[in-house]
Amino acid sequence: MEKSVRTVYAPHESEKIIEKSRFITYSTHVESEEEARGFIAKIRSQHSLATHVCYAFISDKTGNLQRFSDDGEPQGTAGVPILEVLKAKKLYETAVAVVRYFGGIKLGAGGLVRAYSSSAAENLDGADIRILEMCAERVLEVDYPGVDGVQKYLASHNCTLLSTDYGGTVRFCVAVKKAEAEAFCAGLVDYMQGRVKIENGREYYAPFRE
Repeated sequence: MEKSVRTVYAPHESEKIIEKSRFITYSTHVESEEEARGFIAKIRSQHSLATHVCYAFISDKTGNLQRFSDDGEPQGTAGVPILEVLKAKKLYETAVAVVRYFGGIKLGAGGLVRAYSSSAAENLDGADIRILEMCAERVLEVDYPGVDGVQKYLASHNCTLLSTDYGGTVRFCVAVKKAEAEAFCAGLVDYMQGRVKIENGREYYAPFRE
């Protein structure tokens, strides 16, 4: 069975001042290394005068595609700490960039690690985190007398009604979590006393709130 994946669902920005240095943190959802690098390039263009733009991302659903950069900070003081925050929060398909405008006070290696890791952690704490789960579409076909029954069943179950097509019969297209699809369909057939036809549709990842 496909794994569920925690990810940042929408772009999020936060900012903090540490010893007069300005740290601006951005996080976003990405689905490939190319998309993650495009996100980093966009942040760089927005902050062309910044001292550093450090980042880390995990751009796949398995955690195998990981990249990071200290962007001129002492080795191991920025990119890896950001990456470790992503790992600790079990976030995938997520990119984080921390922009630093140097304020004149050196933080030292330990101070930099704390600054970058805390900037990433605080940003992600405020981000919209969703769970990506494999969903399955099902097309439910009933005669007109059965419409009310199907609507009542859908209203009382965890599913998303995608469309309703009124023709010679009524066809409801719904999305349910793949892990729950078999029980959902069996329950519907029982509820409708067999007066419903069910067709399998597409399967794909969809976001759900935690």
